[in-house]
Amino acid sequence: MFDIAVIEDAAAAEVSLDPMRARLLAALAEPASATMLAARVGLPRQKVNYHLRALEQHGLIELVEERRKGNVTERVMQATATSYVISPAALAAVRPDPAEAPDRLSARWLLALAARLVQDVGSLITGADRAKKRVATFAVDANVRFASATDRAAFAEELAATIGALVARYHDENAPGGREHRVVFALHPSADPTSHDASEES
Repeated sequence: MFDIAVIEDAAAAEVSLDPMRARLLAALAEPASATMLAARVGLPRQKVNYHLRALEQHGLIELVEERRKGNVTERVMQATATSYVISPAALAAVRPDPAEAPDRLSARWLLALAARLVQDVGSLITGADRAKKRVATFAVDANVRFASATDRAAFAEELAATIGALVARYHDENAPGGREHRVVFALHPSADPTSHDASEES
């Protein structure tokens, strides 16, 4: 069981977004049978089995055990991951393209970059899982409180210059056997889950 899995298939995404199936996915963080789940979610076992078949068909849950109970074989299922992220690849026709409007001060361009990041890393994880390998990645997550908008702008400019200098120092266009890596840094206001206004400037 993975801690996080990426859903790249549109049909699998549709299945996972059904409220009852999403609830069953969450319940299956621990192995359970249809009978056990039916008692938890308040649905008939046949209805639960219907939803479980759809989840299993799209690789969101898997069989971990079969138990014989009299003349009946009880199937014990478990989610393939603790949590899931839907890749923009599942919406290929309408996924954002950051190359269309490269504006480093635009929140929507940042969102397009984030969507590409999810898609790219999701694809890498899928391939690495098949090959039973790890993906070499690195991330930085930090909070910074600026005294003023001027300080924030200065920080952004210095960050851009520092990253540009590092990229120029280490980038080797002609390195034999070299592999390109994408570098993405983002700066945005911290989202307050108790507030519906994310547009406030400081």
